[in-house]
Amino acid sequence: MKNKAIFLDRDGVLNHEMNDYICRVEDFKILEYQIPALKKLYDEGYLLIIITNQGGLALNRYSEDQLNTMHTLLFDKFEEHGAKFTHAYFCRHHPSVSGDCACRKPKSGMLLEAIHTYNIDPKLSVMIGDKPRDVEAANGAGVKGILIAPDEEIVYDKVKAVLAN
Repeated sequence: MKNKAIFLDRDGVLNHEMNDYICRVEDFKILEYQIPALKKLYDEGYLLIIITNQGGLALNRYSEDQLNTMHTLLFDKFEEHGAKFTHAYFCRHHPSVSGDCACRKPKSGMLLEAIHTYNIDPKLSVMIGDKPRDVEAANGAGVKGILIAPDEEIVYDKVKAVLAN
């Protein structure tokens, strides 16, 4: 049997959007109001998977250690409330430094890798993001996309309505 997933962009969805990059751990502010809706989905058997562009790595704005610390803070906060992230996929590339890659959104490489690795049915899954490139990446992987405004609260009923269609 295949798994179902809620794919989530990070900046502006799970943590406060701040300029181009969040470079310092102390600037990483988790949007705790996202936890109840995502916990409900997690309790219904959805895997929670982060799909995030982190081009600041290629630009040397922050280190992978700093990124890992931010993700640990995020994972721990959700676990305190009984929801666990399965994985955080990140694209370390930036077009100005790394050229083209298959993983940077709006391409679907990270989603396709997660779908393969975790045996996910794209038709039973959704991607929530705050930029059109998030929806484009989702659609390219056969996943429905939900576009929210930066820092907008995820509404459980809206997610379920999209999943039902």
